[in-house]
Amino acid sequence: MNRLQLHRTSTFTMSLLFAIGFSLLAVIPVSAQLAANQTKGFGNNQLVTFTYLQNFDCVDQPLLDLDFNGIKAQSDPNEMQTPICQPVTEPTEDPTGGSIKHTAHLYVFVPMFSVDNDQNPNDAMPCPNGGRPGELCGPALGSALISLFGFVPEAWKTHSLVSTQCPDPNNPVPGTCTMHASSVDLSVTLQALGKAGSPTAPVFVPTPNHDHVIDNSRVNALPIWWEVRPVLILNASDWPAADGGSGITSSKTMDDAEAAGRAIEVGSNFFLFFSSRLATHVGH
Repeated sequence: MNRLQLHRTSTFTMSLLFAIGFSLLAVIPVSAQLAANQTKGFGNNQLVTFTYLQNFDCVDQPLLDLDFNGIKAQSDPNEMQTPICQPVTEPTEDPTGGSIKHTAHLYVFVPMFSVDNDQNPNDAMPCPNGGRPGELCGPALGSALISLFGFVPEAWKTHSLVSTQCPDPNNPVPGTCTMHASSVDLSVTLQALGKAGSPTAPVFVPTPNHDHVIDNSRVNALPIWWEVRPVLILNASDWPAADGGSGITSSKTMDDAEAAGRAIEVGSNFFLFFSSRLATHVGH
């Protein structure tokens, strides 16, 4: 065999080995450690990774009265001094000024069930960093939840019995998640559920433990604003497993659960800014 034939054989062999190696890597999922500004989510029955590039925004508009003091926001400077993140209440525009009708949806799954029928108010999460004045936290929150729902939901347990994507498993501080608000106002939600009358003041509680689901078409998306749409999950059997192997992991199965009365979806004035990408991808 002459030198030219040897060179061709060697080149062919190297090319073949490279092709085989690349093919093997291509079928091996690569799951990187989450960065501090990332969370996991689900979309189209797959794991996705969100990367947050700005802080949240809870939109208030001139004619809204989010603190229920009878003064519209346009004439109430005090209403501008602290974010009021309020499920059910929706503004007409997102933080870009564009119509909310065209804003991407982030479905935030809230586990409104109790795996163990928890009757211990001490299991409810404390306020992160002390909370804000008047915020319901700890045993007081637990007692209120038991009175309203008959148990402490996994959503507000310090140690939830279901896996959740927020808080971040790498930094498990109850009520917190990267670039999120650390409290929400439940006043309008309680009214909508028939648990309370017309609000006269916000009812601030720590941000609940939760998971994320996005529409199938958004699993790979550049950084954009997303409207948080809370989805109350009522049955433990619908809760997503950490690896997405069971439970609701797509907007389609979420819609089916809502139609069957096992989940309740509402809008909000809460927006997050992040990109999305499939969490499993080919290696190189």
